[in-house]
Amino acid sequence: MPPKQLRIGTRASQLALWQANWVKSELEQRYPGMEVTLTKIKTIGDKILDVPLAQVGGKGLFVKEIEEAMLRDEIDIAVHSMKDVPTDFPDGLGLYCITEREDPRDAVISRNVKFSDLPQGARIGTSALRRQAQLLRVRPDLQMCIIRGNVETRIRKLDEDRLDAVILAAAGLKRLGFTEKVAEYLDVDLSIPAIGQGALGIECRLDNSEIKETIAFFNHPQTSAAVRAERALLKRCEGGCQVPIAAHGTVEGDQLRLVGFIAAVDGSTSVRGEVSGSITEAEQLGIRLAERLLDQGGRQILEEVYKRELDA
Repeated sequence: MPPKQLRIGTRASQLALWQANWVKSELEQRYPGMEVTLTKIKTIGDKILDVPLAQVGGKGLFVKEIEEAMLRDEIDIAVHSMKDVPTDFPDGLGLYCITEREDPRDAVISRNVKFSDLPQGARIGTSALRRQAQLLRVRPDLQMCIIRGNVETRIRKLDEDRLDAVILAAAGLKRLGFTEKVAEYLDVDLSIPAIGQGALGIECRLDNSEIKETIAFFNHPQTSAAVRAERALLKRCEGGCQVPIAAHGTVEGDQLRLVGFIAAVDGSTSVRGEVSGSITEAEQLGIRLAERLLDQGGRQILEEVYKRELDA
C-alpha cells in the first residue's frame, strides 16, 4: 500500500519546482487521496551565484542539502535534474528511478542567429565547461562568458550582458515554455550533452520498500540504461559535474550506443569515442569507453584541468 502522505524535497528554482510539481501531479493522479507536499531547500549551488561552478569546488553542489534533509527524515524523496547528481551517494540513500528523457540537446538563444552564423569573436554565455570546450573546438574565435542563475536569469543575460548568444539545455527551455526563444538546437555530434541531461532522477532511502514501490512507475528502462552508462563513464573518469566530460547514450531495441568526450577547457585538445552493446551491460559499456578515452589522452587532459582548478 502506498503511504497516505509523501514529502518531496526540491530546489526552489523555477525549473526545479516545475520538475517536482510534475512528479507530485503524477503521484496524485496514480494514487487518488495521497497528500503530496513540496519542501523547498536551498543548496550551495543556489547560494553562490557570483563564482563559476567549477571554482566552487566539491561535488553535489545542487543535492547535498537535500540529501541531508532526507537523512534527517524531513523528506521522503528528492527530485533532481540528472545532470546535477553525483555518482556517489551518502550511506542509505540512492537513485531509484530515472524518468523518460526530454530533449537532451543544447539550445542556442540568440537574436535569431544560428551557431554557424555567429560573428567572429562572438560572446557566448554558458554555465558549463563541457559546452565551452566543445564549441571552442569548432570555433576557437568565440569568447566564452560564464553565466550563472536560473533559466530566466540566463536568458535575460543575452541583453543585460550584451552577449551574442546564450547556450542552455533544451529540456529546461521546453519544460518552462521558452521554446519560442530558441534560434537553433545543436546536433549532439556538435555538442554532446551533459551526463544525464534531460532526465530526472528520484532519490530515496534504500531501506524504505514502501516508498520504492510507490515511485517505481517513474522509471523508464531505456533512459535508465542510457543514463547509467553515461554515469559509469563519469565515475570511472573520476569527474564531477563541472568538468569538460560529456557522454550521450541512445537505445534502439536492446542495443545501447554510447558516445563520450573529454576535452581541455579551451577545446585545444580532446578525445572522443563510442561503444555499443546490450543494454544489460550499460555500466560496463560506460567503464569500457571511459578507460579507452583515458588511455587515448583523456587522463592527461583531466590532470591538467584539475591542476588548473587547484591553482585558480
